[in-house]
Amino acid sequence: MPSLFQQIQAGALWDFHGGVHPPTRKAVTSEKPIISMSLPERLYIPLRQHIGVAGQLLVGVGERVLKGQALTAADNSMTVPVHAPTSGMIIAITDHTSPHPSALPESVIVIEPDGLEEWREREPLNFATADTQTLLERIQDSGIAGMGGAGFPTHIKAGLHQPVDYLIINAVECEPYITADDALMQEAPTTIVKGIDILCKLLNPKAVLIGIEADKPIAAAGMRAACSQREHYYVREVPVKYPSGGEKQLIQLLTNKEVPAGRRPADIGIVMQNIGTAFAIAQAVLDDHPLISRIVTVTGETLQRPQNVQALIGTPVAALLDFCGYQAELEQKVIMGGPMMGFTLPDLAVPVVKTTNCILAPSLTELPNAGPELDCIRCSACADACPATLLPQQLLWYSKAKDHDKLKEYNLADCIECGACAYVCPSEIPLVQYYRIAKADIREQQREALKAEQAKARFEARNARLEAEKQARLAKNQQLAAARQQSQQQNAGSNTVAAALERIKAKQQNATETAQRSHADIVAEREVKKQQARAYQAQQAAAAHTDAESGAQSQSASQNLDATATDPRQAAVAAAIARAKARQQQHTTETAQSSASAPVVTDSQATQNHADKASSQDDPRKAAVAAALARAKARKQQQGAEAEQNSALENNDEAAASSEAASENTPSEDDPRKAAVAAALARAKARKQQQGAEAEQNSALENNDATAACSEAASENTPSQDDPRKAAVAAALARAKARKQQAAADTRFASEHDENAQAELAKTKGDSA
Repeated sequence: MPSLFQQIQAGALWDFHGGVHPPTRKAVTSEKPIISMSLPERLYIPLRQHIGVAGQLLVGVGERVLKGQALTAADNSMTVPVHAPTSGMIIAITDHTSPHPSALPESVIVIEPDGLEEWREREPLNFATADTQTLLERIQDSGIAGMGGAGFPTHIKAGLHQPVDYLIINAVECEPYITADDALMQEAPTTIVKGIDILCKLLNPKAVLIGIEADKPIAAAGMRAACSQREHYYVREVPVKYPSGGEKQLIQLLTNKEVPAGRRPADIGIVMQNIGTAFAIAQAVLDDHPLISRIVTVTGETLQRPQNVQALIGTPVAALLDFCGYQAELEQKVIMGGPMMGFTLPDLAVPVVKTTNCILAPSLTELPNAGPELDCIRCSACADACPATLLPQQLLWYSKAKDHDKLKEYNLADCIECGACAYVCPSEIPLVQYYRIAKADIREQQREALKAEQAKARFEARNARLEAEKQARLAKNQQLAAARQQSQQQNAGSNTVAAALERIKAKQQNATETAQRSHADIVAEREVKKQQARAYQAQQAAAAHTDAESGAQSQSASQNLDATATDPRQAAVAAAIARAKARQQQHTTETAQSSASAPVVTDSQATQNHADKASSQDDPRKAAVAAALARAKARKQQQGAEAEQNSALENNDEAAASSEAASENTPSEDDPRKAAVAAALARAKARKQQQGAEAEQNSALENNDATAACSEAASENTPSQDDPRKAAVAAALARAKARKQQAAADTRFASEHDENAQAELAKTKGDSA
């Protein structure tokens, strides 16, 4: 049995399921030459005319463009740029009615032609020496997309890296009325074959199969002549049956291979290109001529001159119809595409695009309106006519119910929307329209699901990133902790003990400084109060002493004047008294100063005692020793004071005896004067004794206050564990000591005063003698 390739070489053909045979009505335009249309007043170039996304805009309003100049840029693989069909001025970039069944507005560039047809600079390529990448870039930059109706970017299909067995050139053009490919093959077969050569260099197929419907004998002959010098280029005439021009149907006709559901022809080693696409590739590579025009079949009984027109991309349909002598009827409809797969235009301002192959303007008698939709009678005619072996009746029910899962189960995506089912339906149900709506709903659902999946992926990626950052932080912290622990273990022998000692020392120092500061503040405050009290007492005493002295001086002066007038010895006695008074005042001042400084010393001693007691708080035995030392010291002070007092009394007795002896041995001249002198001395002595007693009393009081303060501080700082009886004994000892010190001071002052008085008296007697 011969192989598949041998059968193909022998000219074998196969068949596909279903199909219909509508009237072709091609003779009106197939025998007419292609005519170039004059420039319209406006050109509306949509930014997207293919399957994919629009390119990046390169021009702006008010800019002049040249013929063939790129208006958009191809910034990704699914982008095909558009070009200026002629030179002119860009007057707007706005939304315009799209050439689509939905008629939704799309962005367009509006160009006003200037009639100069000024080309941009062109750079033709020699495809025999050019590499593959250069050829693919030229095809993409020239804006070439599939011109058979789908508009898939050509550079993607031509740039496959997988092996290709057969390159099929689709020139069947099976739909009624359309003859654009037929006219192209009749006029430019050589250029078409050059385009096929470029595709063969890119794909390197085993064979090239050119499928032409049997009702195009002139085109078939021209293509055979152009391919006569090429090996493995085979021109095959297929039977006239609709839709033999479908991709999967033509593959089955020529190779007996079926494309699996949901797969592409490239998966079975086949690539298919339209005959017009091959022609555009040749122009782009050999002449650097981008896709800026195409052949459009303009036909219908309402046209006076139906013909194939070379129309610029962006030409409004109204201008094209006017060029062909369009005469509108009542309820006139204009169809873009053929009668089987085309759609009715809502507006004649819709522009011609790269996939536009026919503009049909039929009369009502030629193509009457569809009747009312009736109920399905389940005749199965649609299933018999379906070339994709689907179940159109089931698809209709699920489309009306919007059961997308069932539609997917029944392979709605494999429907090529050829319209064969609707053509044979006796109930005149527009099946294709239902399928288109259902496909649109499914696409929208898929887009929403894709968005949700992408959002989920972004969310999961974000969570993964945050978790990774968290783990990185934890790992870093663990490393730092391990490093610190290792460092501490290395320095544990020396640094740990030293650090602990330093901390203890710092705490002790802080506690000592705090205690000293608080005690020093208390002592300073008490000292200020004492100084204020002593100053006030000194002022009071000075005021009283001044008053007493002024009275005594006046009295003594009067007496002394009288005595002086009678006896000069009395004047000498008055002078001695004055000197004694001056010395007494000096002694009083020194006593006040010493008493003012005494509390400071006492306070410092109290502070020292307090510190000693504070240092001995931890041991009760130390406190007992300190109390015993304090009692011994007090007894010694008391004994010293008693000895001093006895010595002073003995000295006073001796001085008195001496003075009395001297007075007895001194001759007495005037007894009244002696009595006066004795009285004055007695009064002076009394006043001195009183002043000395007050000074000693004040000093004793201050010493008592200091001692009491020390006792209080010691009692406050003594821990509560000590025996309260010891504190009471210490306080009693302190009070007794204070009383003894005061008595000793009083005794010393009295003895000193007596000695001074006796000395003065002796001196006075000596002077008088």
